Amino acid sequence: MERHTIEPRPDWQRTVEEQGLVYPLTRYPDGSLLPYWDESAYYSFSLPEVEALEEVVEELHAMCLAAAAHIVEQDRFADLGLTDPRLASLVAESWRRRAELPSLYGRFDLRYDGTGPAKMLEYNADTPTSLVEAASPQWFWMEDRFPGADQWNSLHERLVDAWRRQAKLLPPGSPVHFVHSDGDELGEDLMTVAYLRETAQQAGLDTEALSVERIGWDRLSGRFVDDRLRFIRSCFKLYPWEWLTTDRFGPHVLDTLDNGGGTGTTCWIEPAWKMLLSNKALLAVLWELYPGHPNLLPAYLNGPRELAAHGGYVAKPLLGREGAGVTIHEPGAPAVVREEPCCYQELAPLPDFDGNRVVLGAWVVEDEAAGLGIRESAGLVTDEYARFLPHVIL
Repeated sequence: MERHTIEPRPDWQRTVEEQGLVYPLTRYPDGSLLPYWDESAYYSFSLPEVEALEEVVEELHAMCLAAAAHIVEQDRFADLGLTDPRLASLVAESWRRRAELPSLYGRFDLRYDGTGPAKMLEYNADTPTSLVEAASPQWFWMEDRFPGADQWNSLHERLVDAWRRQAKLLPPGSPVHFVHSDGDELGEDLMTVAYLRETAQQAGLDTEALSVERIGWDRLSGRFVDDRLRFIRSCFKLYPWEWLTTDRFGPHVLDTLDNGGGTGTTCWIEPAWKMLLSNKALLAVLWELYPGHPNLLPAYLNGPRELAAHGGYVAKPLLGREGAGVTIHEPGAPAVVREEPCCYQELAPLPDFDGNRVVLGAWVVEDEAAGLGIRESAGLVTDEYARFLPHVIL
């Protein structure tokens, strides 16, 4: 794994925008606009390196599924903050019937510098983004700059194949609605959903676009409907489950949750059991089940324990995105147990490449490793100001 600087392509911004990346720039607090898509540098990997990372990702995914099974079997929903008995019961039923429910993709965030084992930082298994740039613009960048080279990137074909295989799990006779929130100001959620809709269409599915805010509730039939008053039988949502179940219409979501083909219900994608994987408590459960595993970091739910004195730790809210609420505690600092439920994970500073802190986003489609996206940040926390850099296998 190496970082290389390179001259950006002429008119690169227009190029990536035409490829679906309509958010190539990030606005900083001082009002300046700097590249989010950053092709002034790239990372290179060897083929054996990528093959080893693929094995790690698929092993981690299998371990996460085993941890989810443990949470359900041992009734540990309270550790995840799922204290509503009805919601916990529905999540458990969703898990037990997972073979009947469509489930598409997820993204592992890994610490890796090319010299030691990759370490799992978290699993974004419910509403992962940075998909568009990983699947499309970086592939075309490679074809422009390194013709004949390769890339860890089979995202597009795997997504199309996944929709094709899972079509039989979807309610027949109605389109799949693809929804995002109108609150998305950058266009990232919009384009992620639009891209996934395109892969579903290529698989032969009938689809419709909709925003979450335009989903209606028909009181007479007790069903969710779209803006043309059609029953929403299946819906891909880029909208977190913890929001979906606590919004104003959350009780209706639970009333009509399809956990295996009920009449008058809605099949949500990702399914409810993904709440077991998208919660940072998963990190502590994994460490309980696989202590000392080379691809895991020590993690606890009841405090930092020995981490405060040995190596430092990171406190992560159980639910959060783009580094929100994450605090870093250096070695020797007093142990602090936060009031809100958190996961306390061993501090593993992100690798520093020429002053840039890098994290690998390794994609999973269904149960297989499918691609890589790389983000860089100036600090130890990968936040909304991170940059996306392409990669190549040389």
